[in-house]
Amino acid sequence: MEDAGFIFGSYLLTFAAVGLVAWRYVRSGRRLARRVPDEEKYWL
Repeated sequence: MEDAGFIFGSYLLTFAAVGLVAWRYVRSGRRLARRVPDEEKYWL
């Protein structure tokens, strides 16, 4: 149990980094989607 803090900290850091990257991708996608005309938005 000596390494439990290191293990939990590593998991926390990993999930935080993945969450940050996902949030940035979503934010970037929304910003780029605003620049596309409605008739060219095939995903709607």
